[in-house]
Amino acid sequence: MLRHQKTLLQNCAKRRLRSDERAMGRIQVSVTIDAPVARVWEIEKPVERHVDWMADAVAIRFTTEQTRGVGTTFLCDTKVGPITLVDEMTITEWTPGKAMGVRHTGVVTGTGRFTLDEEAPGKTAFTWTEDLSFPWWLGGKLGEIIGGKVVMKFIWRRNLVALKKLVESN
Repeated sequence: MLRHQKTLLQNCAKRRLRSDERAMGRIQVSVTIDAPVARVWEIEKPVERHVDWMADAVAIRFTTEQTRGVGTTFLCDTKVGPITLVDEMTITEWTPGKAMGVRHTGVVTGTGRFTLDEEAPGKTAFTWTEDLSFPWWLGGKLGEIIGGKVVMKFIWRRNLVALKKLVESN
């Protein structure tokens, strides 16, 4: 009985640790855009135009003929301060006017998701959530906290302000 309880406690601790590790790399930012969901989706939908409002995205190169929808893959040249890397992504969710999800499989791994919700008539709540894991040479777990929760969150907030301006000016 004691051995079984010890194993059970160890398994619970491992599950809790894995859950805490995933949560450590979670970043979420949102903005209210004065435009209907359909208009915001028209700006979000062309992945190649994300460089128009994402300061950290330098260039996007598709690696599939398909450029929209689930299964689309692309490389995003990313630059944050002195750090440059190529982010390999696959679109894993595509619900027009509702959500776009990606899986990161390059240097930084994890998942990301944009969601659009009507906040009020003519107003869209745009939320960007990422669950990322950084390699050891980008600081690992510490990099996720400093680089993710501080630096990237700041940059992505600015990105959403740029998206808001882009949508509202058209």
